[in-house]
Amino acid sequence: MPEFTYDAMASSGERSSGTLTAGSEHEAQSILDGRGLFPLRIEIAAKGAVAIMTTRRVNTRTMATCYSQLADLLRAGVPLLRCLDLLQKQASQPVLGEVLRDVHAKVADGVSLADAMRRHPKTFTELAVSMVHAGQEGGFLEDVLERIAIFTENQEDLKGKVVGAMAYPTFLALMGVIVLLVLVIVFVPKFEPIFVKLDEKGELPSLTKGLVGFSHFLIAYWYIMAGAVVGLYLAFAAWASTESGRYRLDAIRLKTPLVGKVYLSFAISRFTRILGTLLHNGIPILQALRISKDSTGNRVISEAIEKAAENVTAGNTLAAPLRACKYFPVEVVEMVAVAEEANQLEKVLLDIANGMEKRTGRQLDLFVKLLEPIMLLVMAGVTLMIVAGL
Repeated sequence: MPEFTYDAMASSGERSSGTLTAGSEHEAQSILDGRGLFPLRIEIAAKGAVAIMTTRRVNTRTMATCYSQLADLLRAGVPLLRCLDLLQKQASQPVLGEVLRDVHAKVADGVSLADAMRRHPKTFTELAVSMVHAGQEGGFLEDVLERIAIFTENQEDLKGKVVGAMAYPTFLALMGVIVLLVLVIVFVPKFEPIFVKLDEKGELPSLTKGLVGFSHFLIAYWYIMAGAVVGLYLAFAAWASTESGRYRLDAIRLKTPLVGKVYLSFAISRFTRILGTLLHNGIPILQALRISKDSTGNRVISEAIEKAAENVTAGNTLAAPLRACKYFPVEVVEMVAVAEEANQLEKVLLDIANGMEKRTGRQLDLFVKLLEPIMLLVMAGVTLMIVAGL
């Protein structure tokens, strides 16, 4: 059972604090009442299992299975508390078991499932929490959980596809760097006696002089270059972790040649799928927009969708503000406009998501196919320069 820290006051007015073990916050309060103490503060202790929950993530496929199992149990008529108890007992990962135990305790204390999940941001995404909240409000929690499971599984499949597609180009780049370093550091010095004689005669080409100088610099100051690379990486990571850095990085991703179009298509397909799913389940469009805007994974697009939601609040249709947003393709906006007139917006949004995912998959394949020969040409060009210098 989890441990709780508390501050309490006795009937004499004396204050005391400490820790105790209880199954839930409500049970901890009952224990303090039995001791004649009035609790001022009760919090779960930030150590042991809780430290694991706040520092480690749960595998995405495991979470998809968890959502699906919870949906099946609820659909079969099993009470929520019993569902959570069953899932935490059979959790395949200890971290997930501890998280579900805490969620169970909070729900037992009267906290909503969405609020209990919100306490564990490394386990439950903001999108999942928002959808669960909408499902509880609308009375279709089972359907929402099933949708979250499908969406999570699809996202993991997409991630695996991208990683698999980039594996070979990454291998080419790594091997190319290693080969070039070996040429510059190992082979260039072996030719240096010849280069010295040619230089004395004034017959050493400028390309060769530059190559020899670069070789000397690498050999003498390799640790400085290594430190500079590590320093730049840490500085970039620190900048990218800030709110302004993440926003700027998302904007750069959208403007990157070739990659930007693929990235934008993935973001829009996620948004339209989640928005269509929420509308299909009866969520009002304004609430659905607030929830689905975070599903894009891009702060720039999310901000544009938020502004679109403000225009919808003013009484406009969804297509009009989306048309004003420069990130949504014209064909998507036209389909949304026609769907609103025909009162089939949720169906068309899901069709848009399916079509864009297929088209984006083809674009990704084409990008990878183009990337491989481009990298080979770059490696061949650099190697040719070294050989020409030698």
